[in-house]
Amino acid sequence: MPNLIARRWFMEQCGVGMGALALPSLLGAAATGPMAPKKPHHPAKAKNVIYLFMAGGPSHIELFDNKPMLAKFDGTLPPADLLKGYRAAFINPNSKLLGPKFKFSKYGQAGTEVSELLPHTAGIVDDICVVKSMVSDAFNHAPAQLMMNTGSVQFGRPSMGAWSVYGLGSESKDLPAFVVFSSGAKGPSGGSSCWGSGFLPSAYQGVQLRNSGDPVLYLSNPRGVDAETQRESLDAIQAMNRERLQVTGDPEIATRINSFEMAHRMQTSAPELMDLSKESKATLDMYGVEPGKPSFAYNCLLARRLVERGVRFVQLYHEAWDQHGALISGLKKNCKDTDQAAAALVKDLKQRGLLDDTLVIWGGEFGRTPMVQGGSDGRDHHPNAFTMWLAGGGVKPGTVLGESDELGFNVTKDKVHVHDLHATCLHLLGFDHLKLTFRFQGRDYRLTDVQGNVVQKMLV
Repeated sequence: MPNLIARRWFMEQCGVGMGALALPSLLGAAATGPMAPKKPHHPAKAKNVIYLFMAGGPSHIELFDNKPMLAKFDGTLPPADLLKGYRAAFINPNSKLLGPKFKFSKYGQAGTEVSELLPHTAGIVDDICVVKSMVSDAFNHAPAQLMMNTGSVQFGRPSMGAWSVYGLGSESKDLPAFVVFSSGAKGPSGGSSCWGSGFLPSAYQGVQLRNSGDPVLYLSNPRGVDAETQRESLDAIQAMNRERLQVTGDPEIATRINSFEMAHRMQTSAPELMDLSKESKATLDMYGVEPGKPSFAYNCLLARRLVERGVRFVQLYHEAWDQHGALISGLKKNCKDTDQAAAALVKDLKQRGLLDDTLVIWGGEFGRTPMVQGGSDGRDHHPNAFTMWLAGGGVKPGTVLGESDELGFNVTKDKVHVHDLHATCLHLLGFDHLKLTFRFQGRDYRLTDVQGNVVQKMLV
């Protein structure tokens, strides 16, 4: 034979390639859409997720994990045995200890301690579970953000949102199943990989919406193109796509078909989503939303509106928490920008009967060191102990889980690794994290990699 048989020719013409084998299921997905709702492994507590990602690493020591002993030993060197094998991102581990910069008070029925910087969060402590014993494997931003979102410090793995949509599909026909917003000084260090689909079909990746102007660029028709002309053009393109899908069985063509149809429907659904004219003044004031002004508060209100419309996973990034210096002023600004709206979201979901089946997650990729950086007003990255909180969707409200040592350095009770958090979130969505897998490069992958346990103490 003068020429080797081309792989593409083999798959397209012989009918025995992987494309042909996968074709029936792909055609079924194309007929119903890859986002068709699917049943989980067991009855779910949560149907939707809103993940408030405080990118940069909020200081647990200033916000949730009160450490009087750290205040007592302010300005002294940490114990030598505490630093054995410890590696910081920037500072010398022998840097002096830095006491907490803000006061704490007890709130709620359980007397949960919360910083004076978070008065609105303090008002919802009976509705949230505060986890003071989080740990991660990474101490720099991009790897740690990837770890928190995908379960791996390496690029190329599917995000938790993508896994959720892959497993459950979506109840919304007119909006993406997985929506992302960004506020703060910049986007996350991990970039779009934080909400990517990795090796899953790209239909499951997050769709970033803008919070000013068109939600998606080029959503509006250009001049001279009316709705009828656009529909005719789209029908012609989709006919060619479906013909090609029948020939090759390429899952990315099924994704393209779905994406084109979703974009067309979003020309109506997206402007309606962004229109807050029907929201009451009381609701806008509760969130702290100023109509027409982009903000974290605006994104929180949109998140509630999205889950009302059946969107499966909504993630809000607020990148501003990397206080290597200007700790006091930076935390004040961050909390002013986010505290009211995050608490309002929980209250709003609860009063509308949505909190029971909506899982709300708040937290960053790691915490901050008990040791000082930058003179007397900064902290370095710290993955050994940090705090997150969760609410709704089967999470036990009004509780505090875990403890760190008296300096806030290491976890001493009920350690929750990132893999454990992921396993627990998937459990609440109705999945056995060991069974939600995707075969890639010869082995089955999952969000929790080869680790992770459901944290039963966190559950109702």
